[in-house]
Amino acid sequence: AYFDSLKFPSPESRKKPYSARYIGSMVADVHRTLLYGGIFAYPSDRKSRSGKLRILYESFPMAFITEQAGGKATTGVQRVLDLVPKHIHDRCPIFLGGTDDIADVEAAFANNTNWLNETQK
Repeated sequence: AYFDSLKFPSPESRKKPYSARYIGSMVADVHRTLLYGGIFAYPSDRKSRSGKLRILYESFPMAFITEQAGGKATTGVQRVLDLVPKHIHDRCPIFLGGTDDIADVEAAFANNTNWLNETQK
């Protein structure tokens, strides 16, 4: 539902529709997001309940760069740079983007706890 609201915004929201772009390299995709706006999303799913990107050497560096550029980085429920990994290869879901876009992501997670609970089963 959240991604549909980005692709097909309601007329009263006056937001431009987003389109999906995928270069295939996290660094290139985040670079594009920093230049042109939008959201980089790599959420968890039923198969990879903790996400796929490694906290220490994928999520932390890109979260730091995004925040230094004035954006935000979240797992959907927590700031990425506030995570405390227990092991060197721990993973997390990640959403990177501008503060307004990430606030919308966090609101979507807060309003859809059923989805979050389903991915954690």
